[in-house]
Amino acid sequence: MIENNQWLTCYKPNPKAHVRIFCFPYAGSGGSVFRTWAADLPTWIEVCPVQLPGRENRIQEKSFETIKELITPAAEALMPYFDLPFVFFGHSMGAWIAYEMACYLRENINLIPKHLFVSGRYAPDIADSQRLHLLSEKDFKQQLKTYNGTPSAVLQHEELMQIIVPILRADFSVCETYLYTPREALECPISVFSGKDDHIVNEEGLYAWKKHTSNEFRIEIFPGDHFFLRNVQKDLIRSIVSDLGRYE
Repeated sequence: MIENNQWLTCYKPNPKAHVRIFCFPYAGSGGSVFRTWAADLPTWIEVCPVQLPGRENRIQEKSFETIKELITPAAEALMPYFDLPFVFFGHSMGAWIAYEMACYLRENINLIPKHLFVSGRYAPDIADSQRLHLLSEKDFKQQLKTYNGTPSAVLQHEELMQIIVPILRADFSVCETYLYTPREALECPISVFSGKDDHIVNEEGLYAWKKHTSNEFRIEIFPGDHFFLRNVQKDLIRSIVSDLGRYE
């Protein structure tokens, strides 16, 4: 196994674990948003927060602007960690990355995650009709306010915004330029999570995930908006662990 892998952050090897959960972050964020998950997970699950280029400890690197260019290097870097049974979790942008990663591994390496957990995102065959990444600086910042994902103090901090906006613009491009490739349904179960007051994802978009698995499927709605996972972490993790109980 590769030590100090730049694609993993806040990663603490757990020799007691026999399942790994790889967590893919939402737009503008890094792997550190999952830094507290280990404390709420049982000892038989090891959390692997995925760190994309262009943020946090990889701030000097260029951010990817499409899913297509992201998947192969990410898969190659994470390959040594697929020696245990593994599952994927992705929120918002991370949900589509997790799905594409699962498809890539199946098609190229004959590997499949034991479970796919997707959160705050509609199914991949529903195209993102927005083109926020092409907006002017002023309009782009204005749109960020409607997502409730960037603290107002940060939005008003000009120097911070000069760092954050390029990251967010690249991440929005990842979603808004994504082209779904029709393929057979995944063999692993899919669990879908959403916030009750999420104005970005509707019920139809959540149920559309069902066609992407030939296995078990379920949806669970939590209190909160698009970023509900920040406030219901323990309940969300409890739900994930319940689905993985068979591997305990």
